[in-house]
Formats: sequence, structure tokens, C-alpha cells
Amino acid sequence: MTMNPFKFASLRRWMALPLLLCAACTQAGEGEAPPAPQPADTLPEAKAGQAWKLVWNDEFDGEKLDEAKWELPEYKRHDAQWSKRAAALDGQGRLVMKTFKEGETYFNGCVRTKGRFEHAFGYFTARMKLQKKAGHWTAFWMFNQSVGKVGNDGRDGSEIDIMEKPKLDEKVHHAIHWDGYGKDHKAKGQSVAVPGVLEGWHDFAVLWLPDEYVFYVDGKETWRTKEGGVCQVPLYLKFSDEIQFKGWAGDIRKEELPDEFQVDHVRVYDLIDAQTGKPVYPVPETSIPKPQP
Repeated sequence: MTMNPFKFASLRRWMALPLLLCAACTQAGEGEAPPAPQPADTLPEAKAGQAWKLVWNDEFDGEKLDEAKWELPEYKRHDAQWSKRAAALDGQGRLVMKTFKEGETYFNGCVRTKGRFEHAFGYFTARMKLQKKAGHWTAFWMFNQSVGKVGNDGRDGSEIDIMEKPKLDEKVHHAIHWDGYGKDHKAKGQSVAVPGVLEGWHDFAVLWLPDEYVFYVDGKETWRTKEGGVCQVPLYLKFSDEIQFKGWAGDIRKEELPDEFQVDHVRVYDLIDAQTGKPVYPVPETSIPKPQP
């Protein structure tokens, strides 16, 4: 199915409005009001001579999740079962991640770009609408198996939690984890107040530089850190929902289900030299998306 032109146009910030108006006039039927365009991504300011380049994205158009981009793992995760049935497109340009119960079993899901797209450095952003029920937590994060390595701080692998939403309050959690998840595990996190975050759509992002992470919510900087020494290896992207009956999100057994969170789009930008088009921060070849049949 053809990509929604209103979502695609938002990638071109310097010409978004004219393109959107033109597309709207072309597609709307006679006498119909054109759909409202989406706001463009708010990107960090590039230095003179540099520019942002979109290198990977999913707008979630179509009727079926693109499994050339996403893996859908299925296994027991904490007190629920990750299931492919929990992740689907709604046909309106959104990924819907459901949380539901069948009998005594709780189901939720995860989608990840493992083996499809793994990248280091750049600006990683997603627009999301969060859950409404307590007892489970939504996350947009980055990971690979090298996070389990101990030593060299997090330079050889860090978990980057761009956002986690464990409670039905107005706070968003960011975090970095490194040196595995055993006795040597280290982590640093920050909770930030975001009034109105449980209502409507919000943008969550991280600017990952070779020497620093900068986190954003709705285009505003919320946390800046160098914890873990800053990861230097490619990571893959994940959207997930998790349940622990006695965890930090509360007890979902007290809630009426189903529930869901939604993702409108996810995009990855590289900072490039405006003259040569080459990345300002070169990354290992393993970060290049693998060719798909």
C-alpha cells in the first residue's frame, strides 16, 4: 500500500506545509475537507555545514506489520506471554500493541528490529499514545546481546531506555543499563515530569552522540548524560509492553482489560556533512540494514 502522503511529507520540514496542502487538495474528494497534516519532527539543531538525513523509518501504513523490518518474539516475559497477536496495524497508519487476558493467562507483546536494522549514533524518535490501565508498562528502547558483557563500562553494549511509562502519572522514565543484569549490573535513570503525557500523542526521542545521550519529550530536552561511558556499538529498536504482578507498574490483576498503546511512526536520522553527504559520526558496517528479499 502507498505510504500516507501526510506522514511522509512531515519528514521534509523545510517544505512540509506546501506539500501537505497540495497533497490534500489532490486527494480530498470534491467538497471534502482535507485531513489535517501531522506536525514535522522537531530535530536538534545541526551545526553549520551539517544536516539531518532520514536513514530508516516505519510509518505503519498498510494492513500488516512489515516483518522485513520487525521481529515479533513469542515467549514468557515476566508474568505474561509475549504474543504476535498483541501487535497489529489498525489500517489507519498506527501500530497497536494490546494487553489482554485469556483464562488465567495475560498476553502482551514486543516488536524489535533485531537482525533487520541495528544502528549506532543519530536521532531516534517515535510518536506514541500511551496506555490507560495500571499494572503494565510501555517502553521504547534499544538493545543488543552485547549489553551482557562486563567490563569496558557500557561502551561495548548498553540498554538505552528512550522512554518507559510504568505508572498512570505525569512522569516519563529514561534510563541506561550496562555490564549485564547480574551482580555487576549498573544503571542510571531519570524521571521527568511531562504534564498531560497520558492524553493524546507525544514524541519520545534520544540524540545518541559518541560521547553523550540527550533525551527529549515533545521536542524538549529532558535529560543529558554520559553514564556508562556511552555505547559505541549498534543497537536494535524495540517497542514492548511488560507485566509483573509485584512490579513497579502495580498489579494488573485489579484492572479490567484489554488495554493498548499505539505508535504512529518511528524514525532514525543521521547527522551528515551537508556537502559530501557522509555521516559526521561513522558507525560500524553492521549497523547498515540487511538486504531483504
